[in-house]
Amino acid sequence: MGLSLPEKLNECCSLVVENASLKEYTTFRAGGNAGILAVVDDEEALIKAVDILEETGTDWFLLGNGSNILVSDAGYKGVMLKLGTGFEEIRTENGNIIAGGAVMLSKVAGTAANEGLTGLEFASGIPGTVGGAITMNAGAYGGEMIDVVKEARIYFPEKGIKTLKTEELHFGYRHSILKEERGVLISVVLSLQFGIKKDIIDKVNELSRLRREKQPLQYASAGSTFKRPEGAYAGKLIMEAGLAGYSCGEACVSEKHCGFVINKGKATATDIYKVIRAVQEKVKESSGYELEPEVILLGDFSEE
Repeated sequence: MGLSLPEKLNECCSLVVENASLKEYTTFRAGGNAGILAVVDDEEALIKAVDILEETGTDWFLLGNGSNILVSDAGYKGVMLKLGTGFEEIRTENGNIIAGGAVMLSKVAGTAANEGLTGLEFASGIPGTVGGAITMNAGAYGGEMIDVVKEARIYFPEKGIKTLKTEELHFGYRHSILKEERGVLISVVLSLQFGIKKDIIDKVNELSRLRREKQPLQYASAGSTFKRPEGAYAGKLIMEAGLAGYSCGEACVSEKHCGFVINKGKATATDIYKVIRAVQEKVKESSGYELEPEVILLGDFSEE
């Protein structure tokens, strides 16, 4: 009799938890469980784990900080794969920063500022990992990852580990090659410029002040819930549709920033999803714009 999937994963993963609650792993603080949560601590373990999942035809998702996903209350039946300690390295080298896929982007931005390196100030308040930031080409306040990425090392199940230059990463608005092909960001090299440390820190502090003033940071959320439609702004369209404060259960369109759907305390994933769907429908009716969620939906959200 062969080994079960958890037993196979235990041979290469530092942690394997069945029926793992995902609330503590997502910034929405809502949703169900994962069939399995598995943590890999180095490249060898990553390759082995992914190969096992691919060979067994198991559905899997790479979990970063969980700051851009909504897991259904029914849960995610597949495997949530998470990068562990071996992917948390960060170092500077001749104006470049080399960071592992599991490093928080805010930590990278902080390191850049402390080293007097400019170009990453925009990322100081983005609550995701480096891997998530590259996958989504994360951006804020006029900057995007495409502006600073020199190259990235990615493991592709069918191709192995590849080092891709900026132009090979297919960056676009909230898009990269990792939206086209299944892969895992191992590390990235960011090319920055030397600047005046005080000016860099002042800019980081100013952007932090703007976030506190304009965003509902005191509530659980996944940041901007919708992508920016061409020629418009999602938050403005939602506000003009009269949806500020629109709620279902304890899920709500933030009155402080209508581009955010927030969890006021005990919202379920279903509550949040219903608010998202209502916003899409009402904005379409009022303006003709079709808002596309920036948040990734995992699991079954079919409405009863």
